[in-house]
Amino acid sequence: MEADAVDRSGRAGPGGGSGSITVRRGVPAGAEPRAAELYWEAFGRKLGPALNPPEKAVPFIAAHLDPDRAVCALLGGRLVGLAGYQLEGRSLTGGSAGAVLRAYGRVRGLPRLLLLALFERRPAPGQLVMDGIAVDARMRGRGVGSLLLDEVAALAAEAGCREIRLDVIDTNPRARALYERRGFTAVRTERTPYLRGLLGFGAVTTMRRALGAGEAARGTRGTTEQ
Repeated sequence: MEADAVDRSGRAGPGGGSGSITVRRGVPAGAEPRAAELYWEAFGRKLGPALNPPEKAVPFIAAHLDPDRAVCALLGGRLVGLAGYQLEGRSLTGGSAGAVLRAYGRVRGLPRLLLLALFERRPAPGQLVMDGIAVDARMRGRGVGSLLLDEVAALAAEAGCREIRLDVIDTNPRARALYERRGFTAVRTERTPYLRGLLGFGAVTTMRRALGAGEAARGTRGTTEQ
């Protein structure tokens, strides 16, 4: 999916460079390695037991990205944030069982498949499921995540979805606070204390945001929150 870019007004703050933030749908051609780096930076702690070491995990993620299932933020042409999502049977991150076994070997790959299965989330009818938001550490707190969420909401509305669903772990209160500010409401918390030692978190909260009639229009407006 090669949608028109949406040029947001605003300037990047100190430490993040200067220029306007551009939000576009789809990972730009050639930016897959950078997208994988950002994704690993954000979720490596959670995915580490399944995909470590990083020097193997990041190329694996890059090789199995679906570029059509992301909204990206760019600053001066450089990818500084992305939001992945599942829609119509496809998601940002992938890799079949066979791909995992080829990359890690059968002996080490089988237990990794079991761990990856814990993270699978499938949309219900009328839902778009988020795969998570990853923002360059130097750009956090500058409104990039809000812009990404608004564009995801716009494309979900255009696709006829009634709501967006996501999961947030208990060790990421910053992300949960962002989701709450952008209209998400917690609907269920699954406590998994037996996973804390292995994966670093002990509870997962499911959040939902209903989509209104004006979501598609709002996705093409707005500014960075500098």
